[in-house]
Amino acid sequence: MRGVMTLAGVVLAVAAFGAAADDAGQIKTARGSAQIERDGQRIAVAPGFHVRQSDSIITGDDGTVGVTLADNSRLSIGPNTVVSLDKYSFDTTTYDGQMDASLKKGTLAVISGKLVKHTPGAMRIHTPASIMGVRGTKFIVHVSEPQS
Repeated sequence: MRGVMTLAGVVLAVAAFGAAADDAGQIKTARGSAQIERDGQRIAVAPGFHVRQSDSIITGDDGTVGVTLADNSRLSIGPNTVVSLDKYSFDTTTYDGQMDASLKKGTLAVISGKLVKHTPGAMRIHTPASIMGVRGTKFIVHVSEPQS
């Protein structure tokens, strides 16, 4: 019986670690209309919600979202914005990793964390017209909707 209990504890710990390993960061603030699109489903966000690689964060007219990533980078997502976290990896021991995000429309303000401090250029923001390799600490990117 004791062996079964130990095995059950190990299985639960591995399952919890696997879920946490997928997390890139966490929603710290959310106001107004804000959702995450994950695996084709839209989910309303609230502070404490975990953000994963390949998630898209979508805000409405009155929506704003603040995200803190595992390397302590901070993202501030403005109203009417669609931003996707295409790739995110970060090793908390070596500070190695990479972040690729796509800003499809709207406004994104960033204060970079340990990832860029350790490896300048490891963070890239893609827009419909350009790719920005981040080497500094603070920046704002805005993508306007195409005029019809």
